[in-house]
Amino acid sequence: MKTDDQTLQLEITIAPAKGRKGGRRGGPAEPTVPDPPRLPRLARLMALAIKFQDMVDRGEVRDYADLARLGYVSRARITQIMNLLNLAPDIQEELLIPSPLAAEAVPERGLRHVTAVVGWSRQRKLWKDLLGKPSSQQFGEGDVGSGRR
Repeated sequence: MKTDDQTLQLEITIAPAKGRKGGRRGGPAEPTVPDPPRLPRLARLMALAIKFQDMVDRGEVRDYADLARLGYVSRARITQIMNLLNLAPDIQEELLIPSPLAAEAVPERGLRHVTAVVGWSRQRKLWKDLLGKPSSQQFGEGDVGSGRR
């Protein structure tokens, strides 16, 4: 009986599975890029209102009801978002470029009564009250309506 001694050499490279802190054996973690800071909810909603109005103006959607259907939200919710466009321009700017104080201090629900006020000077006073700032600052002319409700 004759036997052939054949040897097979096989070289395999296996990469270690990556966990939270690198390889399984506690190797150094790969440097990660930090996530960009998250925009406050009101900033995102203000930008959304501007985008939605632009879509209506360009004829991409017929009306707010179309926006509601596309976004799978109620028409009332679209109206709440779009009412942010009724705010004074400087308040809109503060929402889009929030200060650390305004970013977390003002919930959307707290801002809804400000959007219902017609006069910009009255809105500004209510806005400052929401932020907890003194409202004695003069803003000049800019009222669209009487500001009385």
